[in-house]
Amino acid sequence: MSKDAKLLKIGAIPSTPFPVGCVYLCIPMTAHPDILGISIGHPVMAGELELIQERGRSIPGSWRYGYRRHRRPAGMQSEDTGMLVYDKPPGRTGTLGLRFCVTGHSCERHGEGGCEAEGSAAADACKDRYSFIDVFRLDFGSIQLLPFVKGRSRPDELQELLTFRKEGSVEIPIPMESRITDCLREVSSHAYRDQHEDIYLNAQAQILMLYVIEALSSGEESAVPACKFLANELDRDKIVRAREILIRHIGEPITIRELSRKVAINECYLKKGFKVLYGSTIFDFYQGQRMEHARYLLYEKGLSVSEVSLQLGYSSISHFSTAFKKHTGLKPCELLGR
Repeated sequence: MSKDAKLLKIGAIPSTPFPVGCVYLCIPMTAHPDILGISIGHPVMAGELELIQERGRSIPGSWRYGYRRHRRPAGMQSEDTGMLVYDKPPGRTGTLGLRFCVTGHSCERHGEGGCEAEGSAAADACKDRYSFIDVFRLDFGSIQLLPFVKGRSRPDELQELLTFRKEGSVEIPIPMESRITDCLREVSSHAYRDQHEDIYLNAQAQILMLYVIEALSSGEESAVPACKFLANELDRDKIVRAREILIRHIGEPITIRELSRKVAINECYLKKGFKVLYGSTIFDFYQGQRMEHARYLLYEKGLSVSEVSLQLGYSSISHFSTAFKKHTGLKPCELLGR
């Protein structure tokens, strides 16, 4: 099957949130390391794990995403596992990606964690409850990694990987912090559809990379001074809500002043807090999301340049084309021809 081949989601359980008929790009899940084998403690044998769900996303020049959910047999031990994988053969383009395995429980009738909400006794007695192992793959290009390079205070091995200056292959275990596993579980159970799913996944992929870089750079002096007000959980939640609003307003430009009013926080605090939590300015984050969504609309949906420009709220096609080329390195019409 070619890399651009498409397939329907397969083997979905009755409670799956993915609608029948949704088409996803087929993403190979066989790249090193064998993250699933590491999670369960031995190489996976043929037929050992039942595949319940599978989906993926791949657009030329953008990041790639693959997801599989396996039913975990009774008695099988596994643990949450993460790995950063890097490969750059001499004289060739490098690849950098994240691999994860996350385990949990779900219910075919109530969805993930549904019957557990009724109490442990009810969960144990539920005949529709099963254990699963979710496998994630994310691959990033140099453009998608650029925002994470800008904020680093000094050169180190991780910076060499993010800028593809190191030749050879590298595998780095990722500390599975709670915010990483929580983000992965949100990605596996989200209810977004079509273009809204694309916007959501793009934003979550960036957040995962940010969390991983921070986890691997523990102890490194931050390039951005810590904001004392972020010690307040309420203020942190306001910054998180601001990011969610930006994602929902991809086609409806919103000013920082309007955004600060919506979440009831000072503009200065909003800008500083956003940079600390997400490693990017509000404008860079918003612009990056818009251009990645534009790439999706052009390549996946086949919309014209003028239609995409209008959907994203640009006053002219030339302004949109300039912004798109600055972010992706391609003119919109060049992507349409691929």
